[in-house]
Amino acid sequence: MIEKLTIEFIAKLEHEKGYSEHTLRAYHKDLSQFNTFLRDEKCSSLKSVNHLLLRKFLAVLRTNNYSKTTIARKLASIRSFFKYLIQAGELVSNPFEALRTPKQEKKLPHFLSISDVDVLLKAPDCSNSMGLRDLAMLETLYSTGIRVSELVNLDDGDIDFFGGMIKVTGKGKKERIVPIGIHATKAINEYINSKSQRKKDEKKKASQISKTSKNEPLFLNKYGNRLTARSVARTLDKYLKMSGINLLTSPHTFRHSFATHLLDKGADLRSVQELLGHSNLSTTQVYTHVTTERLKSVYEKSHPRK
Repeated sequence: MIEKLTIEFIAKLEHEKGYSEHTLRAYHKDLSQFNTFLRDEKCSSLKSVNHLLLRKFLAVLRTNNYSKTTIARKLASIRSFFKYLIQAGELVSNPFEALRTPKQEKKLPHFLSISDVDVLLKAPDCSNSMGLRDLAMLETLYSTGIRVSELVNLDDGDIDFFGGMIKVTGKGKKERIVPIGIHATKAINEYINSKSQRKKDEKKKASQISKTSKNEPLFLNKYGNRLTARSVARTLDKYLKMSGINLLTSPHTFRHSFATHLLDKGADLRSVQELLGHSNLSTTQVYTHVTTERLKSVYEKSHPRK
């Protein structure tokens, strides 16, 4: 019964909330772990779950040395599940009301320097279609600050070359319009032209080679299918090794770098919030801490009477 309700909950998140595949996997993993815990505790009914049992689950997570951030995420997944159970009429009360989420560590996001970005953008070999694709991906990530999940879901028709804008479908399938710089649009245009030429060489139908087709995925793998987020990460790792840049860098680091560099250059927080597609300003405020820490570092190194 618990497994059945879990499947129904995940389906609701997918079809009604529009959660990404990555987020759905995380929810499923967290709930599966909780269900295993309930079986070990001989708890066969969700109605039997109380705050004492939840505290014991929390203790198990701590014993397994999960970070505070991971524990908070797992508890948030299960809390959402129980809210769903109440809405569905399966439960009348939420045992999570008596459970306090552990205070999370405040970690500043890792970001690249402008010089590191320049080095990375010079790494792809643009003498071939795959190199042009890789440059277009990296330029787009840095130019727009979009998530890697949003990047791989872009279609050719989402790019407005004349207006310098792209249409992005974010979390919850919410659409937003984001400006894109001339370097990124130039790289995308060159890559689209190379795709069209490759398809001509492969004797594809004329209707399939139109670079304005709204149904054509923008970034393709070597088999002509839509690129995945994991493939983007692997591609970035290759260029990190080539460039000698911190291997902890991920595609999401471009998003952090985008926001940090904008604030460094005087952009206001509200504008950065809209560009990133954050629902709450508090999510964006972490980048003010990044710029503050950087200023403190500069001060410590430079002021004669620090």
